[in-house]
Amino acid sequence: MRSEYDIIVIGSGLGGMTAANILARAGHSVLLCEHHFQLGGLATWFRRKDGIIFDISLHGFPVGMIKSCRRYWNKEIADSIVQLPSIRFDNPMFSLETTFNREDFTRLLIEKFGIEAETVNAFFDKARSMTFVDDQQMTTRELFEEFFPGREDVVRLLMEPITYANGSTLDEPAITYGIVFSNFMSKGVFTFTGGTDRLVEMMTAEMKKNGVEIASRTRVDKIVIEDGNVAGIEAGGKFIRAKAVVSNSNLKSTIFNMTGKEHFKSEFIEKAEKVRLNNSSCQVYMSLKPGETVDENTCGDLLFTSVAPKFDTKMLLSRDITSRTYSFYYPKTRPGVSDRYAIVASTNANYDDWAGLSDEEYETSKNDLIEDTLNAVEKYVPGIREKIDWVEAATPKTFERYTLHQMGASFGTKFEGLEISRALPEQIPGLYHTGSVGIIMSGWLGAVNYGVIVANEVDAFVRSSEE
Repeated sequence: MRSEYDIIVIGSGLGGMTAANILARAGHSVLLCEHHFQLGGLATWFRRKDGIIFDISLHGFPVGMIKSCRRYWNKEIADSIVQLPSIRFDNPMFSLETTFNREDFTRLLIEKFGIEAETVNAFFDKARSMTFVDDQQMTTRELFEEFFPGREDVVRLLMEPITYANGSTLDEPAITYGIVFSNFMSKGVFTFTGGTDRLVEMMTAEMKKNGVEIASRTRVDKIVIEDGNVAGIEAGGKFIRAKAVVSNSNLKSTIFNMTGKEHFKSEFIEKAEKVRLNNSSCQVYMSLKPGETVDENTCGDLLFTSVAPKFDTKMLLSRDITSRTYSFYYPKTRPGVSDRYAIVASTNANYDDWAGLSDEEYETSKNDLIEDTLNAVEKYVPGIREKIDWVEAATPKTFERYTLHQMGASFGTKFEGLEISRALPEQIPGLYHTGSVGIIMSGWLGAVNYGVIVANEVDAFVRSSEE
């Protein structure tokens, strides 16, 4: 690392990498610092026995990811994004398959759920029209009650996948649901051919081509402030000067741990302290032995399952697991690389349910999570225990360890965090934040697009400073 750069980016999630790439492409000198040895944040992967590769979490994103990657990354990355054709639901209220777009949802709501076409179209039009400047008082619960009063089955169909996607609840502002759902509703759910390892590899190559210097295994200890302005960072005992710093770390860690609340106005700190962290998740990773298969006609690509009688956010977060989402990885996921089948089971989770356990209790709980998951998978992949040759689990503590996100938050902060994130440069010139905030910015597409927004602001700030 040199002693000075135009811009330093802290953290290599999709928002941080995108911001770094755009800023370097614009001609700025950029240093990207990542405490882990691997880039990607929660959009990453790991390798296990016999070369089996597991993608972290459930990677499904809207079609808008194609446009964003083509414009802000490169054509090769954009061309590797393909649709997941089979999204399935299986719960006590209904079992169905969908392509997860407006046309198919309209068909299902009319034919299977008996909703009038006029009502369905009015709901989708309202969700599609929502923007950041809309009424933030209406909750998602109130939105559903307006169009589908008393229809808990419809709420479950429309809400459950979004809860898994970004941790939102029925009591969040309705725009946090409408914007995210309408993005998916446009064309369905998409994924990256070749797996996250190939995506991160391609993004890393593009960043380096554009001049980004990448310092992995480099934990930033402090964002240095001089005379009320950003001056740089301290990492590993070394001061590195910069005109601007972009944090892709957790919002609260950025403010309270790396910067220090003494540098902000008291009223800003009061608001920042009230920002709620979003929930985390548990995941169980399973790889099948060579030659063993999964029936794609039964499992599909994404499978949302539940034994709960109705949709309930608290039940989704409970240690007494009733709902799981399965992401099935077929050989086509990594063509020419792996002929192995893999399954990732994901559940939303509370950090506090895991943080207070002793080491022995923690390991016992992880083993219980694995056993319960295998029992649940048996319904969809008969004989799963005989078919697998590797299984392991991740908890909120796992995500806290590898991402440094407070409480292992998978989706950053609740909606009120967006205002705080956007206001950082007003408090300290040169300090910016990009990442998973306000639910709307959750997920792959939200992370990339927020990186774009912040990069443009940083570019303008640095250029004006130079002038």
